[in-house]
Amino acid sequence: MKFEIHDEVPLSDSLTIYDRDHFTIYMRLLDASADDASEEEMARLILGIDPLAEPERARKAVRSHLERANWIVTTGYKELFAP
Repeated sequence: MKFEIHDEVPLSDSLTIYDRDHFTIYMRLLDASADDASEEEMARLILGIDPLAEPERARKAVRSHLERANWIVTTGYKELFAP
């Protein structure tokens, strides 16, 4: 199932439906970032946004999703394992 990619991730102090729906995308972004992929590559290959046609949107979406992915692996993950 494919979900819509927002330009900016809806922020919350707890996991959201958007987070749960996009968890795989977050993990792919973290992996790509660890492999030193460029924002343009991540936008195109993972988020499906053409960075040449929409450079500002691509940059904003990659940064927003990466920031949320980092929050999940440092803080939000606790909710995934809560009873």
